[in-house]
Amino acid sequence: MDIQLKKKPWYVRYRLYLAGGVLLLAGLIYVIILASGPQRLRIDADSVQLAEVKQAPFREYVDVEGVVHPILTLMVNARESGNVARIVAEEGSLLQQGDTILLLTNPDLLREIDDQRDEWEKQRISYQEKALEMEQKSLTLKQQTLEAAYELNKIRKSFALEQEEYRMGIRSKAQLEVSEDEYRYKTASTQLKMQSLQSDSAMTVIRRELLRNDREREQKKLERSLQRMEELVVRAPTDGQLSFVKVTLGQQVAAGENLAEVKVMSQFKVHASLSEYYVDRVTVGLPASVTYQGKRYALKVSKVVPEVKDRTFDVDLVFTGEMPENVRLGKSFRVQIELGQPEQALVIPCGNFYSQTGGQWIYKLNADKTRARRVPVVIGRQNPLQYEITEGLQPGDWVITTGYDNFGDAEELVFK
Repeated sequence: MDIQLKKKPWYVRYRLYLAGGVLLLAGLIYVIILASGPQRLRIDADSVQLAEVKQAPFREYVDVEGVVHPILTLMVNARESGNVARIVAEEGSLLQQGDTILLLTNPDLLREIDDQRDEWEKQRISYQEKALEMEQKSLTLKQQTLEAAYELNKIRKSFALEQEEYRMGIRSKAQLEVSEDEYRYKTASTQLKMQSLQSDSAMTVIRRELLRNDREREQKKLERSLQRMEELVVRAPTDGQLSFVKVTLGQQVAAGENLAEVKVMSQFKVHASLSEYYVDRVTVGLPASVTYQGKRYALKVSKVVPEVKDRTFDVDLVFTGEMPENVRLGKSFRVQIELGQPEQALVIPCGNFYSQTGGQWIYKLNADKTRARRVPVVIGRQNPLQYEITEGLQPGDWVITTGYDNFGDAEELVFK
């Protein structure tokens, strides 16, 4: 006999499907909740560095690598064109001012100077002849002036005698009047002659002076030409080290062309490149120092090149006192350039968070140090060891300073 089986309720028959649907719905809800909440990332606490925010002394300075350079580098240029006949000094040798570096030859210049010397000899002879002529004329003018003065004096005495004879009755009045007319004429004529002689004498003096000036001018031209011969010998402009000679034997060089370089070794400077962040704060005269073998040596900024290239700018520093004993070209020192006096500030240690966040935010730990969340911060001054915090943190807060290149866009970090 068949037994009629009771039909099971629908929720029993479809219990497996219902369970699967519930699980799927729960999973979707969980994913939605995660997506809508902050993005979290689990990290190992030992993989990052933690630092406490402190109120501590802050000294603003820049720590950079500086390279020793000569205090001055002079370029040696050719003053005359020519061909390189001989290179006397070797690269790297120490020179005294005036030492010969190389010799040039210029046949055209030699011919030009010889022609000018011959022309000067001709002019010199001509000048001597003209000078003799001027001297002879001067003597002649003096003689004529003397004779004119003698004649004038003779006429004056003769007329005075005739006046005396008239008073004595020896001469008549008519004779005296004739003598007086002749006296006045000869007096005026002689005076004009003397004025003419004086004018000629003055002109002779002027011509002699012009002649002398012309001769001196021509002589100076010859001396300058001979000086050009001296310029064919290229000499060291100052004491120093010949760093290089950039010409070869037989090479033709033009006037003004660079031939060599001399480095002044009496003093050194330290050259460094700084981040553009400091371009408005580093000025000439700022104190600096280097520490070598436990001893501190003082420097100061002597030159600032404000042009920024590749996000850096250049500065030069000079020693203000004693220098390290083994200073030599190319040696590197760690230079600390001071930007201010030490003062109390809210600081944190440096870390790679600044390069990843631009100093705009940082991960701040909660009270039990199990989680860290992003918080905005404002960073003020900085030095190679510390950042000054002006907004966003308080003394006693703990932050993460490293590992930011592994955190991505996580809003919250959870320590394992």
